[in-house]
Amino acid sequence: MSEERILLAHGGGGQLMAELVARVFVSRLGTGEPPGDDSARIAASEGDARPTGLVFTTDAFVVDPIFFPGGDIGRLAVCGTVNDLAAAGARPLSLSAGFILEEGLLISDLERVVDSMAAAAREAGVKVVCGDTKVVPRGKADQVYITTSGVGEVPEGVAVSGGNAQPGDVVLVSGPVGDHGLAVLSRREGLEFASEIVSDCAPLAGLAASLLKAVSSVHVLRDPTRGGLATALNEIALQSGVEIEVEEAAVPVRPSVLAACELLGLDPLYAANEGKLVVIAPAGEAEAALHALRSHPLGGEAAVIGRVRGAGPGRVLLKTSMGSHRILDRHVGEEMPRIC
Repeated sequence: MSEERILLAHGGGGQLMAELVARVFVSRLGTGEPPGDDSARIAASEGDARPTGLVFTTDAFVVDPIFFPGGDIGRLAVCGTVNDLAAAGARPLSLSAGFILEEGLLISDLERVVDSMAAAAREAGVKVVCGDTKVVPRGKADQVYITTSGVGEVPEGVAVSGGNAQPGDVVLVSGPVGDHGLAVLSRREGLEFASEIVSDCAPLAGLAASLLKAVSSVHVLRDPTRGGLATALNEIALQSGVEIEVEEAAVPVRPSVLAACELLGLDPLYAANEGKLVVIAPAGEAEAALHALRSHPLGGEAAVIGRVRGAGPGRVLLKTSMGSHRILDRHVGEEMPRIC
């Protein structure tokens, strides 16, 4: 038998990626803490089991093309890392940025990317405080790759995690899903639709802070990026050991995104987002959470989309418009590679 090799699908955020992370990385580099969240609490010192109020996250961005409707790889790199911190309930403090540049990249394109990063950092209220740059020969990369890391501070009393969903909780999303994935795909493939699809790429720290100020008992925050809403909910269900039910008709999707997905044979529930939050909170806080989200410019189209039914095998059920149920599973591979 030939040796196993990495497939493009291993980077798609689905089942293959989860298996790769568990088999190769967590087994060798894991700290013993259950994996799942996109940010980690930082201990005060080595061997100190008591976490501080600081969280740390890191990410890499290889989107193709590097410029797309509504953003570019620079804005994406800042927003992606800020949003991972926001999903931990943290106020972003500082970012780092590493650049891998392909020989032949236009300096004007690099300047455009970095200007976009600077603008996104100002928008998010965070500074890029350090970084690194490497150049590789032509053909050994694809224009530019960016890695970003970030540190944030979690306010006292805030404790959100993908493992905190509880039976009876409600599930909300801060707006229409699938915009980013379809915006990138349409530009990559040269597709034109009656209405241009624009990425939702945006820093969510302000939205998360407004929500946490209004609702003190938020259990889960998650930004549904690779693999989309369906994958994010499956990750939460597995972490929390619960069964989540989503009402298909309640999930907001823009008509242009829905039409594009129908044309291309894609499911918007699996399309990437870069400016949306999934929120899980007690049912008694649903109205307050919805009001807080809709009162913010980035949450005006927020909706309640489902509930946590109870303890279970860590799965997501989709209640269809016909009233039947089907399992909303994680994809094995990747519908749309190189999205972030």
